[in-house]
Amino acid sequence: MSITVPVTLGDRSYEVRIESGLLDRAGAVLAPYATQRPFLVVTDSHVAQAQWPRLAAALDAAGLAATLVTLPAGEPTKSWAQLEALSERMIDLGIERRDHVIALGGGVIGDLVGFAAAIVKRGCRFIQIPTTLLAQVDSSVGGKTAINSRAGKNLLGAFHQPSLVLIDPDTLDTLGPRETRAGYAEIAKYGLIDDADFFAWCEGHGPALLEGDSAVRVHAISKSVAAKAAIVAEDERETSGRRALLNLGHTFGHALEAETGFSDALLHGEAVAAGMALAFGYSARRGECPPEDARRVAAHLRAMGLPASLADAGVHAPGARLVEHMLHDKKMSGGTLPFLLARGIGRTYLAKDVDLGDVAAFLDAA
Repeated sequence: MSITVPVTLGDRSYEVRIESGLLDRAGAVLAPYATQRPFLVVTDSHVAQAQWPRLAAALDAAGLAATLVTLPAGEPTKSWAQLEALSERMIDLGIERRDHVIALGGGVIGDLVGFAAAIVKRGCRFIQIPTTLLAQVDSSVGGKTAINSRAGKNLLGAFHQPSLVLIDPDTLDTLGPRETRAGYAEIAKYGLIDDADFFAWCEGHGPALLEGDSAVRVHAISKSVAAKAAIVAEDERETSGRRALLNLGHTFGHALEAETGFSDALLHGEAVAAGMALAFGYSARRGECPPEDARRVAAHLRAMGLPASLADAGVHAPGARLVEHMLHDKKMSGGTLPFLLARGIGRTYLAKDVDLGDVAAFLDAA
């Protein structure tokens, strides 16, 4: 089954193509994007072993040349040092504005390559080939690119849309269970934002997705991509507030990531899962969300092997310390921090009246 989801952004529009085995046929798809220079393919050390041979064979079959750059795997790669090294390499290779750099990997590679493409020669083009579930359903679509700073996650970046996104669900076969579960958190998020029926579908089909059911996997990916594409088309740069809904769980989650040093101690998707459960729990504390909905969210996440509390996430810091991390959130405006809260499952909204002292007290009691 082949599914194409359009991301409609005027002259920045592009397609997201979803198909099992697509990586093995990528040469024919990428041929129209080739120039006289070889494609620059950027990946990490794990993906270089697991997926690069498939892409290399596909490019070779289509008569396309490529230069491979392999970076260290892991969140620390989203750094100034790696951005500088990649940008200088692109310049040394003579990359021009109409050339396409290919990001082959998870969210770290996609974010870093996209940011480098945004700034080298004031903007060249890039293509996303996401190989993790989290990247396939979230970070590869929408044009948010970034690296981390010492103060927090994704604080240095740019909006820069890809020219094409190629998603081959078969790449998920090489992921470990923990990475797959972490990606699943972003799928559940779309149901929690504004689609209660999809969340119910997730409750019924989530286990099959984790077990590798191909049809379930394709449905979940395509549904998630379509949901994100619709929001991005409506609010590309997060100016109207609509796109901010995609940050459900992220304000709490980024604080947990900061507390754990942006390390493998807590993967991004795991932090988002705990963050979503905390957002629903805090919404229930405010009397806005039915407590049974908050319990239902936490129960499903735990059933999927994801953290749904500070203790589950291995975080034991006081609430005031976690709130201090939140003060570096890029959504801060006029000294206040909007929070994504919920009036129930599928009823997320942006709250601008949150007292951070109350958040700290909630976290201390959580």
